[in-house]
Amino acid sequence: MEGRKNVGWGFVFLGLFMAAGLFLGYMHDIAPQREQWIAQYASGTHFESRMAHAHGGLFGLINVAVGLALLALPIPASRARGISWLALAGLLMPIGIFLHLLFGVPPVLVFIGGAAMIVATLWLGREALRLRGGAPS
Repeated sequence: MEGRKNVGWGFVFLGLFMAAGLFLGYMHDIAPQREQWIAQYASGTHFESRMAHAHGGLFGLINVAVGLALLALPIPASRARGISWLALAGLLMPIGIFLHLLFGVPPVLVFIGGAAMIVATLWLGREALRLRGGAPS
């Protein structure tokens, strides 16, 4: 049953990156060093943490949507499995941003994750467009 893992991990990522958003709100509005944090709005740590937060939430939602579509549409199992794994691999993008931010890891995971999510999304769209009267064509 392809799609279940996408829904589950999508919601996990949504929760984790909502928590990251709560941290960003704290740093912007409550933290003792908030003026310094606000001054760095478009650069450095602040910028990268916002990028990870935005992409983590978005890619979590995309995985939920991909999972629900795979559960609902009659896409052949082998193709559904490929789409599912590519969408899950897309979660490497926000992970890669955080690893780059925290440990200086080169951003290779960012690009691998982004490419995987693009391919998964386009492939799922193609499969959905190929359906005729509820059956694969």
